[in-house]
Amino acid sequence: MQRFISPYYLWVILALPAAMMTNQLVTSPDPRIAHILLHPSGEFAARFLIIAMLATPLTMLFKGWRGPIWLKKNRRYFGVAAFAYAALHTVLYVVDLATLDRIIADLPKLWIWTGWVAFAIFIPLAVTSSDYFVRRMGPNWKSLQRWTYPAAILTFLHWVALHNWEEPAAAIVHFTPLAALTIFRLWDNFNRRRKRRISTPA
Repeated sequence: MQRFISPYYLWVILALPAAMMTNQLVTSPDPRIAHILLHPSGEFAARFLIIAMLATPLTMLFKGWRGPIWLKKNRRYFGVAAFAYAALHTVLYVVDLATLDRIIADLPKLWIWTGWVAFAIFIPLAVTSSDYFVRRMGPNWKSLQRWTYPAAILTFLHWVALHNWEEPAAAIVHFTPLAALTIFRLWDNFNRRRKRRISTPA
């Protein structure tokens, strides 16, 4: 019941924006095409990251609903897709700047180093996303996956700090549902722990 879309079809859907951007990159005569594709590739990375992180709080909020259950079952696909688009975003950035000197000169800027650190965090999360690592790492796998939250915060800062903080609306709109549901998740977990303490005999 939970697999109302095949993982193969899901991968096709997740890959479509990347395929279109790759086609533009290869066929466009515009010399600034890498720069033009920077923002949409970064947006898709953020969107898929947010979708993956919404899975657990949505299942807590809408208990028993098919959609959140399916999303939780397939969230690793969205997480890997987020990494793939972040990698594409990084490659486009490197191509756009073209020289190592310009890349190094950019590093002290807030909207640059936050992106690099977020991407560095994504790498071990993506590498260990398979069932093999889930079994191999045991409880440590969940501990590693909690680094998704710092990566999300850095991604948000990377986005809102662009253009000297002049256009933060899109980032705020994208991340507000995640922030709200994360607060709900913390509140719900706190209440559950409190109820267990009250019900446990002294």
